[in-house]
Amino acid sequence: MANSMAEQLQQDMKCEGLLECIHGLKQLDKDCFRVLVESEEALTIDEVADRVDRERSTAYRSIQRLLQSGFIQKEQINYEQGGYYHVYYPTDPTQIANDMQRMLNDWYAKMGQLIQEFEDKYEHAEADTEVPAQG
Repeated sequence: MANSMAEQLQQDMKCEGLLECIHGLKQLDKDCFRVLVESEEALTIDEVADRVDRERSTAYRSIQRLLQSGFIQKEQINYEQGGYYHVYYPTDPTQIANDMQRMLNDWYAKMGQLIQEFEDKYEHAEADTEVPAQG
């Protein structure tokens, strides 16, 4: 993954790159997300772990990152005799896209503010260091 914005703009990115670019998700996170998207039903942590061929605890951490990023949802399933378990399924793509667009707009506004601060700071510094004309 490119580190600077200039490097990112020169890369040939795919839409899945947004998971890494915007949320800092890892390859395993993307693999878990893909497994959940391709599944016809909600999956447990154990089922996700089996499908990405990782330990349950490793898959659990990835699922937690996906939950925190809003890419997936969690549902509690109760047993009739007591107890429960959780299943996970992908969030509606429109909602994910809207959240990413809102985050991008916030980032754009923040960068615009910082660019203006940069210009103000160094424009005044330049004016303070100007050498008076000799005459």
